Amino acid sequence: MTVRDDMAAGTRLLVVDDEPAILDVLATSLRFLGYEVAEATTGRAALTAAREGGFHLVLLDVVLPDLDGFAVVRRLREGGGRVPVVFLTARESPEDIVAGLDLGADDYITKPFRLAEVAARVRAVLRRREAPAAARVLSCADLELDTDTYEVRRGGRLVDLSPTEYRLLRHLLAHQGRVLTHGQLLEHVWGQEGGDPGVVKTYISYLRHKLDGAGPSLIETRRGIGYTLRAPEEP
Repeated sequence: MTVRDDMAAGTRLLVVDDEPAILDVLATSLRFLGYEVAEATTGRAALTAAREGGFHLVLLDVVLPDLDGFAVVRRLREGGGRVPVVFLTARESPEDIVAGLDLGADDYITKPFRLAEVAARVRAVLRRREAPAAARVLSCADLELDTDTYEVRRGGRLVDLSPTEYRLLRHLLAHQGRVLTHGQLLEHVWGQEGGDPGVVKTYISYLRHKLDGAGPSLIETRRGIGYTLRAPEEP
């Protein structure tokens, strides 16, 4: 981490961790990249600071001495707080990751982590939050979805999708780069809470069959968690 981040100037981060060594390394590294960084060591302090506003993103440990990170995000979201949150934690089971994402976290980084990865995730979340909310054409690599004409093209070729396939793809494109859990997709695409995750799996398979014939696969499976849509890495 030797180069200042291109979007760090004027960006305020709140870093929350009860381990002094980790907190110091994270805060110092992010300040070196050009971010303005505040620190907290407890869940209650984090909740108070986040509610007061002014932060562009919160890096939040899950295991804290009073309120855990999940409780902090739950109370923050219930109170209308929309500041982006990235969890930092050693709890890496799919159940924990799903729980964190379903609460409204924007990303989830497991310990031990590389500082370069943390910086990259911070940039990605900030860019997603700055993206236009109502872009007419959503795109990823050579895939394009026109929200006015309801047309989907891959490599310039028209792809025929059912209404449900279209809604699923639009949601994935609108949140590309972010892991979406089965529960989030069921809620936002099908309007169901606690539905059958197998439905999501089936329609993801339909989408892949129709989209992947024209190029590299864009939809990644995160086993036990959900799916993410992202451009393939260049060789």
